[in-house]
Amino acid sequence: MKFRAGIIGVSGYTGLELIKILLNHPNFEISYLAASSASKTDEIFPLLDGILDMDIEVADPKIVAKKCDIVFLALPHEKSMYFTKELLSFKDVKVVDLSADYRLSLELYEKNYTAHIDKDGLKQAVYGLVELNKEKIKTARIVANPGCYPIASLLAIAPFINFIDTKFGVIIDAKSGVSGAGKSLKTTSHFCSVNENINAYNPFKHRHADEIKERIEMLLNSQISLHFIPHLVPITRGMLVSVYVNLKQDIDEKEILREFYKNAPFIRVKNEPVVVKNVVGTHFCDIFAQKHENLLFINSAIDNLLKGASSQAIANANLMFGFDESLGLPKIAYGL
Repeated sequence: MKFRAGIIGVSGYTGLELIKILLNHPNFEISYLAASSASKTDEIFPLLDGILDMDIEVADPKIVAKKCDIVFLALPHEKSMYFTKELLSFKDVKVVDLSADYRLSLELYEKNYTAHIDKDGLKQAVYGLVELNKEKIKTARIVANPGCYPIASLLAIAPFINFIDTKFGVIIDAKSGVSGAGKSLKTTSHFCSVNENINAYNPFKHRHADEIKERIEMLLNSQISLHFIPHLVPITRGMLVSVYVNLKQDIDEKEILREFYKNAPFIRVKNEPVVVKNVVGTHFCDIFAQKHENLLFINSAIDNLLKGASSQAIANANLMFGFDESLGLPKIAYGL
């Protein structure tokens, strides 16, 4: 049996990645596509010519409810909640939201974005980090797909949560490819700005910092200081995160990683610092850890458009419909 899947906000990078995965998924079929204006798939994505010939409509929640069993919302922050609120009024539709609209507590969302218009939906939403929240995702109607920086950071930190000396907090140095900035035209993401260049941006102020901090504190059940510095690097896709924490006791860091992720098929524990090219094009997260005296360095790499967005959304959908999480997910890196 195939379930019908719709994508609202299909014209962006994550929308295309969702299409690619769904076209090869054994249990989902694409039944509805929507964007801000009507079009055809091959007009927005010429690479789909001869592969997928579908109308892209202007989204109408009532039509979505008739055509879809699950909807992926690949919309900008502050837009998804308007669609989600209406979609949840149709009892048979499940939602995976790729924006930030359901990831944070109400207080932090309104601090970082705007007033939230769907407080009931926010209370229902399950945080969709599969490796840490699998059982809750299985019974969810709405899943909040995490941000790419939080995914790479939380997967690195989670195994060591009980060994962190909280007096010294957490330092995260993160680097992302340009696709993380989305399709919208910005001076900072022009070729002339990005090529042969690297720069930090929004140090200590990036909105993902609160998402990461809130989730770490949930794991710790206590407060902790977090220092998050993102960087833009001149690659199309991929993300490298380096985490620094002080330890409160001696540990075997590699054994802790292996034990924590022994049942996680898309976490690869590495014996050397991770390499972005080994994960680009896949759903894998590669993680390496090494301590020096009482300092622990944790290194993780993901594809920001896949594990950090679209394939994570499919993994969540798999669990929501009772499938194995790995169904249809990409495993072979692009490589050279």
